[in-house]
Amino acid sequence: MSTTVILGAGIIGVSSAYYLSDHQPPSSIHLVEPASELFSSASGYAGGFLAKDWFAPAAVDMGALSYELHRKLAADHAGRETWGYTTTTSVNYATAPPTDRGRGTRGGDWLRTGTSRAETAPREGGGSVPPWLGRTEGDHIEGISSEGTTAQVDPLRLCRFLLQECLRRGVRLHHPAEVLSASVDLRSELASVRIADTKTGTETDLPCTRVVIAAGAWSGKVFKELFPYAKGGIPIGSLAGHSIVVRSPRWRGDEGCHAVYTTHGDAFSPEVYARLGGDIYIAGLNSTDIPLPSLPGQATVLPEAIAKLTSVARKLLGSLGSDAGSDDRLEVVREGLCFRPVTPRGVPIISRVPDKELGIATRPGAEGGVFLATGHGPWGISLSLGTGLVLSEMAQGRDLSADISGLGLQMN
Repeated sequence: MSTTVILGAGIIGVSSAYYLSDHQPPSSIHLVEPASELFSSASGYAGGFLAKDWFAPAAVDMGALSYELHRKLAADHAGRETWGYTTTTSVNYATAPPTDRGRGTRGGDWLRTGTSRAETAPREGGGSVPPWLGRTEGDHIEGISSEGTTAQVDPLRLCRFLLQECLRRGVRLHHPAEVLSASVDLRSELASVRIADTKTGTETDLPCTRVVIAAGAWSGKVFKELFPYAKGGIPIGSLAGHSIVVRSPRWRGDEGCHAVYTTHGDAFSPEVYARLGGDIYIAGLNSTDIPLPSLPGQATVLPEAIAKLTSVARKLLGSLGSDAGSDDRLEVVREGLCFRPVTPRGVPIISRVPDKELGIATRPGAEGGVFLATGHGPWGISLSLGTGLVLSEMAQGRDLSADISGLGLQMN
């Protein structure tokens, strides 16, 4: 079985390694991650919201597959206790009855216009009220999920579980290490990649005939460095997103988890997830103006962004600070800034790169190839397991478990 090098050890990379290792010797799989801290961007700082049917037509099949894989993985490996997997009641919260704008549509337009992903959800009516939500007179709660169609996880704990399972099986992790170049054999086919330990500078050649690029928002940069003679580039941009995690006496973190989608004036559309264990995650403040850093984990959170999120927390959950009453005091336990990979079409890329686009040849069929798995936007956690499974099937020449014909590569 062909040796595989996966560039990027985030949620997509570790999911791919996990499913690849079901059908090839785990020691023939190498994960390469350049960031000094694992899961220091979207994989560790995402909301962890899972949906079954909130996707554009091209990703519908993948969404349903991945949702089922999350359920099964949690059932098989105590996911509730290990990474906080639980089904979730999803609601839209408004201070006045909502309009019909965008209801029930599918796709990525909400992402580009700064509105809420709740606009892509089916309207179910009703909806239980989160016990921690601060209500106002005349407000409106609307259910936007049916039973068993939305869930959530703590993404950092899920990533750590998948990585530990990979390592336990024998997958090899190179961290921190960056990829330098690709080499070919006498037949001009991909034969190895050279990596460098970023702490020691030691360079190592990893013989391989298969490469998977799963470097999130950095995938385009990695592709260009690895294949300098490629005819075009990978159409990947980055969407920066700030977040905070708070704790409130109003939420004990036991039963009845909710995902709440709302608005904050005309500024942005907050997303609020009450997790098992007591954490409440607040995000939705996105920007395309924050430049992508050289490596994950190198960006600094903007105080003004954290202040806006804190304002949302104060409005929805109670006060902050020592002057708050014991019933509504909030504690901010984490601030975050991550970068999601986005594509012009608003759907991910899961594809083999044609040799003619690489500038080098690869072995045919399941013997080799260069593969892309990126561009998931805010759906990286939700689509992660399905992506990993289908990518492994594609690379190993097996039948695909989902229709990904609409998730192909269109080079710049």
